[in-house]
Amino acid sequence: MVLNPAAGPRPTSPDEVKAALDAAYVEHDLIAPGSAEEAAAAIREAAGRGCARFAVAGGDGTLNLAANTLLSLDLDEKPVLGALPTGTGCDLLRTFGLPQDLGPAARHLATDDAYDIDAAALEGDWGTRWFLNAAQAGVGAAAVGAAARLPRRMGVTRYPAAFCAKLPRFARAQVTVTTERGARESEALAVIMANGQFFAGGWNVAPRATLIDGRIDIQVVNAAKTRAPALVPKLIKGAHLQDPAVRRLTASEFAIETTPAWPVEADGDLVGSTPVSGRVIPAAIRLSI
Repeated sequence: MVLNPAAGPRPTSPDEVKAALDAAYVEHDLIAPGSAEEAAAAIREAAGRGCARFAVAGGDGTLNLAANTLLSLDLDEKPVLGALPTGTGCDLLRTFGLPQDLGPAARHLATDDAYDIDAAALEGDWGTRWFLNAAQAGVGAAAVGAAARLPRRMGVTRYPAAFCAKLPRFARAQVTVTTERGARESEALAVIMANGQFFAGGWNVAPRATLIDGRIDIQVVNAAKTRAPALVPKLIKGAHLQDPAVRRLTASEFAIETTPAWPVEADGDLVGSTPVSGRVIPAAIRLSI
């Protein structure tokens, strides 16, 4: 169990995590590394000595770190990955209806239930980055970067606040999305790449996405900036797919080019800028549920 004390609106102590795991009778080795590099090193070390079950106490970013570390290893056995949601958002768990509270979530880790889920690899001039839940290019990614600089105590309100701040000056782009079915060009404000159904602390951005179909749910949002705020309530409720400003497609492989270049984020962390290509790795990891 890797604890990210920097996740969430307030620090979570090792004692809190240990108490929840002990109450659920989950045998565990708990570490609280001081940095992302130390966390990745601890996961690699545990995998090297034969550990096959991993979990994080944090949010989607902490899950992303663990997944990226595990998927970069040549493991003989597919790892099992679980989570205790102590971050600002742990949206991957929402797709499965799993608890967002420490105690009930810990009881799920006490079972052997696990679900094979897809992962997606993003590739750009910055390298390769896997994601489990969702990625974005455009104004949503810019908002992710801005939200990270806002006070932790704002919790899930950080992303909407950052989105409103970034939207007025964000440059729309000419976007080309290429999949195995061909290329589509349009002006746009954002491109969403979803494996799970939720992001931003419960926004139901991809209600038709599934983590087991070998495909990514891609949405190109071409709303005018003046109309974008009105689209947000629909995005939160998952009622936006019928809006003419949203074009949805699915793909197992894709490439996104934009003029001008846009920022790209994966599971809540900025990773670089466009152009970006992606591919799905079916049943890449086992999610503890």
